[in-house]
Amino acid sequence: MDFFELEAFLTLSKTLHFAKTAQRVNLSPSALSRLISRLEDETEQTLLERNNREVKLTFEGEIFAQFAKKCMEEKEDVFSRFKSKSNAIAGILRVYASVTACYSIMPPFLSRLAEQYPDIQLNVETGDPAGAILAVKEGRADIAVAAIPDSPLAEIDCIPVRRTPLVFAASTGGPFEKVSGSPQDIVSSVPLILPKAGIARERFDIWTESRNVKPIIAAETEGNEAIMAMVQLGLGIGLVPHIVLTNGPYETGFTCHAAGNSLGYYEVGFIQKRIFSGSESYKKMRQAVDKILHSPGRSSNHKN
Repeated sequence: MDFFELEAFLTLSKTLHFAKTAQRVNLSPSALSRLISRLEDETEQTLLERNNREVKLTFEGEIFAQFAKKCMEEKEDVFSRFKSKSNAIAGILRVYASVTACYSIMPPFLSRLAEQYPDIQLNVETGDPAGAILAVKEGRADIAVAAIPDSPLAEIDCIPVRRTPLVFAASTGGPFEKVSGSPQDIVSSVPLILPKAGIARERFDIWTESRNVKPIIAAETEGNEAIMAMVQLGLGIGLVPHIVLTNGPYETGFTCHAAGNSLGYYEVGFIQKRIFSGSESYKKMRQAVDKILHSPGRSSNHKN
């Protein structure tokens, strides 16, 4: 067995989903299945119970997952020592962020990180902001950018950076550039493009249900970028944080319709686990990153 096989097994032990794991480790599902079979042949143990409905770790699989985790941590520790200079802080920082976050929240943080710890390398996964917390909980990301939940989360440290209102975006020059009426009138008369999940969707559903509003939903998507693409096509107005319209490629070509106080504001910032576990070099790196995240002036851009 090699490090790649151990990493693939470790990823599968967290997702318990062959297709998702195969995508993350850049293998076909059939190739991943063969890899797991090789590990089972080499260990002479059944590591996974598989059927058409679910994948489960066996008792032996749990033990092997702990072994794989320890091996990967020690590998990272050794490689970091090899690469570091004069005992400098080094390692790979795994980040989960949306494209919008890469334009807005990330740059000031990355600038300070590069200045203070040039030997820390980044591994960035982009995706739907609604998946950020899960990425941290599953261990796929060390830090992530997300809307800060209204209620505290156990074992999760939330670091607010920006406060932004939820608004409706329309394509400038499109059929919904000019709409009038209260937010309640708008959502019941104009086609809407909504996120499938996340805080924005939760608030929208609670608000419409509490007022017995019947919204016209044209589409549901994953991620603000997908919402904006459909808005640009003129399919409807999209529910997004205002920060999306003030950063990156969406600063022009779109019109903002305020949602008033109906959906409110939310904080956007960094999330991470409260306790850092792993090799000594990894914990040293995470403590350095944590210091930057909690230091004053971590963001120099305060536009909504």
